[in-house]
Amino acid sequence: MTAHFDPEMKENDRKKATQKPGSAISADFVEQLRLAGLRPTRQRVAIAALLLDGRHRHVSADSLTEEIIAAGIEVSGGTVYNTLNQFTNAGLLRRVLVHNEYSLFDTNTDHHHHFYEASNDQLVDIPNDDVILARLPQAPDGHEITAVDVVIYVQSK
Repeated sequence: MTAHFDPEMKENDRKKATQKPGSAISADFVEQLRLAGLRPTRQRVAIAALLLDGRHRHVSADSLTEEIIAAGIEVSGGTVYNTLNQFTNAGLLRRVLVHNEYSLFDTNTDHHHHFYEASNDQLVDIPNDDVILARLPQAPDGHEITAVDVVIYVQSK
Protein backbone atom coordinates (compact mmCIF):
# COMPACT_ATOMS: atom_id res chain seq x y z
CA MET A 1 0.00 0.00 0.00
CA THR A 2 1.26 3.50 -0.68
CA ALA A 3 2.60 4.82 2.57
CA HIS A 4 2.20 8.52 2.15
CA PHE A 5 2.68 10.42 5.38
CA ASP A 6 1.83 8.21 8.37
CA PRO A 7 1.42 10.29 11.57
CA GLU A 8 2.16 7.28 13.81
CA MET A 9 5.67 7.03 12.36
CA LYS A 10 6.32 10.78 12.61
CA GLU A 11 8.22 10.79 15.91
CA ASN A 12 10.28 7.67 15.16
CA ASP A 13 11.19 9.01 11.70
CA ARG A 14 12.14 12.39 13.17
CA LYS A 15 14.49 10.70 15.63
CA LYS A 16 16.15 8.58 12.92
CA ALA A 17 16.46 11.42 10.42
CA THR A 18 17.95 13.84 12.93
CA GLN A 19 20.53 11.47 14.42
CA LYS A 20 23.88 13.06 15.15
CA PRO A 21 26.45 12.30 12.41
CA GLY A 22 28.50 9.98 14.66
CA SER A 23 25.56 7.83 15.81
CA ALA A 24 25.30 4.15 14.89
CA ILE A 25 22.05 4.66 12.95
CA SER A 26 23.50 7.56 10.98
CA ALA A 27 26.67 5.54 10.30
CA ASP A 28 24.56 2.72 8.84
CA PHE A 29 22.94 5.08 6.33
CA VAL A 30 26.29 6.74 5.54
CA GLU A 31 27.74 3.33 4.71
CA GLN A 32 24.69 2.32 2.68
CA LEU A 33 25.00 5.49 0.59
CA ARG A 34 28.73 5.00 0.09
CA LEU A 35 28.21 1.40 -1.02
CA ALA A 36 25.70 2.70 -3.58
CA GLY A 37 28.31 5.13 -4.90
CA LEU A 38 26.69 8.23 -3.41
CA ARG A 39 28.40 10.89 -1.32
CA PRO A 40 26.65 10.87 2.09
CA THR A 41 25.64 14.53 2.42
CA ARG A 42 23.59 15.61 5.43
CA GLN A 43 20.45 15.80 3.27
CA ARG A 44 20.98 12.37 1.68
CA VAL A 45 21.60 10.74 5.06
CA ALA A 46 18.43 12.33 6.49
CA ILE A 47 16.35 11.20 3.49
CA ALA A 48 17.92 7.72 3.63
CA ALA A 49 16.92 7.48 7.30
CA LEU A 50 13.30 8.09 6.31
CA LEU A 51 13.26 5.80 3.27
CA LEU A 52 15.81 3.02 3.68
CA ASP A 53 14.80 1.62 7.06
CA GLY A 54 13.57 -1.74 5.76
CA ARG A 55 9.88 -0.86 5.37
CA HIS A 56 8.45 -1.60 1.93
CA ARG A 57 6.47 1.43 0.90
CA HIS A 58 5.75 3.83 -1.94
CA VAL A 59 6.32 7.58 -1.81
CA SER A 60 5.93 10.54 -4.09
CA ALA A 61 8.24 13.53 -3.95
CA ASP A 62 5.39 15.48 -2.32
CA SER A 63 4.60 12.86 0.33
CA LEU A 64 8.29 12.52 1.19
CA THR A 65 8.58 16.30 1.46
CA GLU A 66 5.70 16.22 3.98
CA GLU A 67 7.55 13.58 6.03
CA ILE A 68 10.75 15.62 5.92
CA ILE A 69 8.96 18.75 7.12
CA ALA A 70 7.21 16.77 9.89
CA ALA A 71 10.61 15.40 10.97
CA GLY A 72 11.90 18.96 11.30
CA ILE A 73 14.49 18.62 8.56
CA GLU A 74 15.27 21.53 6.24
CA VAL A 75 15.62 20.32 2.66
CA SER A 76 14.38 22.07 -0.50
CA GLY A 77 11.80 20.43 -2.74
CA GLY A 78 14.34 20.28 -5.56
CA THR A 79 16.76 18.42 -3.30
CA VAL A 80 14.07 15.88 -2.43
CA TYR A 81 13.30 15.23 -6.09
CA ASN A 82 16.98 15.06 -7.06
CA THR A 83 17.73 12.71 -4.17
CA LEU A 84 14.88 10.38 -5.16
CA ASN A 85 16.32 10.24 -8.68
CA GLN A 86 19.86 9.67 -7.36
CA PHE A 87 18.67 6.88 -5.05
CA THR A 88 16.80 5.33 -7.99
CA ASN A 89 19.82 5.53 -10.29
CA ALA A 90 21.96 3.95 -7.55
CA GLY A 91 19.50 1.04 -7.16
CA LEU A 92 18.26 2.03 -3.69
CA LEU A 93 14.74 2.80 -4.93
CA ARG A 94 12.61 1.78 -7.86
CA ARG A 95 10.63 4.30 -9.92
CA VAL A 96 7.07 3.28 -10.82
CA LEU A 97 5.71 5.42 -13.66
CA VAL A 98 1.96 5.53 -13.10
CA HIS A 99 0.98 8.03 -15.80
CA ASN A 100 2.58 10.55 -18.11
CA GLU A 101 5.42 12.08 -16.14
CA TYR A 102 4.12 11.16 -12.66
CA SER A 103 6.08 8.59 -10.70
CA LEU A 104 6.01 7.03 -7.30
CA PHE A 105 9.13 5.59 -5.72
CA ASP A 106 9.21 2.09 -4.27
CA THR A 107 11.56 1.06 -1.48
CA ASN A 108 11.14 -2.58 -2.53
CA THR A 109 13.64 -2.99 -5.36
CA ASP A 110 12.91 -6.70 -5.90
CA HIS A 111 11.07 -7.37 -9.14
CA HIS A 112 7.31 -7.18 -8.64
CA HIS A 113 4.26 -5.52 -10.15
CA HIS A 114 1.61 -3.11 -8.89
CA PHE A 115 -2.06 -2.23 -8.70
CA TYR A 116 -2.58 1.55 -8.90
CA GLU A 117 -5.69 3.34 -7.66
CA ALA A 118 -5.57 6.92 -8.96
CA SER A 119 -8.35 8.27 -6.73
CA ASN A 120 -6.18 7.56 -3.66
CA ASP A 121 -2.80 7.81 -5.41
CA GLN A 122 -2.15 4.35 -4.02
CA LEU A 123 0.14 1.56 -5.20
CA VAL A 124 -0.31 -1.98 -3.94
CA ASP A 125 2.40 -4.56 -4.55
CA ILE A 126 1.67 -7.68 -6.60
CA PRO A 127 4.19 -10.51 -6.18
CA ASN A 128 6.12 -11.18 -9.38
CA ASP A 129 4.82 -14.76 -9.61
CA ASP A 130 1.18 -13.60 -9.48
CA VAL A 131 1.44 -12.05 -12.95
CA ILE A 132 1.87 -14.55 -15.77
CA LEU A 133 2.88 -13.19 -19.15
CA ALA A 134 2.31 -16.00 -21.62
CA ARG A 135 3.93 -14.35 -24.59
CA LEU A 136 5.96 -11.23 -25.25
CA PRO A 137 6.66 -9.75 -28.64
CA GLN A 138 10.19 -9.95 -29.97
CA ALA A 139 12.30 -6.92 -29.20
CA PRO A 140 13.16 -4.74 -32.20
CA ASP A 141 16.30 -5.67 -34.13
CA GLY A 142 19.41 -4.88 -32.15
CA HIS A 143 17.56 -4.77 -28.82
CA GLU A 144 16.73 -7.13 -25.99
CA ILE A 145 13.99 -7.03 -23.37
CA THR A 146 15.54 -6.28 -20.00
CA ALA A 147 12.44 -5.98 -17.84
CA VAL A 148 8.66 -6.01 -17.90
CA ASP A 149 6.85 -3.92 -15.31
CA VAL A 150 3.09 -4.30 -15.01
CA VAL A 151 0.90 -1.61 -13.46
CA ILE A 152 -2.77 -2.61 -13.29
CA TYR A 153 -5.06 0.36 -12.85
CA VAL A 154 -8.00 -0.24 -10.50
CA GLN A 155 -10.89 1.77 -9.06
CA SER A 156 -13.37 1.21 -6.26
CA LYS A 157 -16.67 -0.39 -7.24
